[in-house]
Amino acid sequence: MSVGLVIVSHSRRLAEGVVELATQMAPEVAVLPAGGLPGGEVGTDYESVSAAMSDADSGSGVVLLYDLGSAQMTAELAVESLGDPSTAVVADAPLVEGAVAAAVAAQGGQDLESM
Repeated sequence: MSVGLVIVSHSRRLAEGVVELATQMAPEVAVLPAGGLPGGEVGTDYESVSAAMSDADSGSGVVLLYDLGSAQMTAELAVESLGDPSTAVVADAPLVEGAVAAAVAAQGGQDLESM
């Protein structure tokens, strides 16, 4: 089991693009997008982020990366709402580079605390 990743973006296409790139570098890691609003509009959605966290967590925790400030707030709210918030971390890192680095680290076996 490896740490999972969730890409929180205002844009569905941006989140999916970052996921595509990260999974090319770390194909064994669960990297899931949580981008845009359910109707396809630009924005972030708490329910989508929460669902992606649940799906990405294989038991080793989840790292969330975000594009803009309100995506950060949505990610933090989703983490705070977990039964055990220590199982997820909102990373303050560049979105693309951070996602690739985190995915490679997760595939290499690093745990949540060391990421």
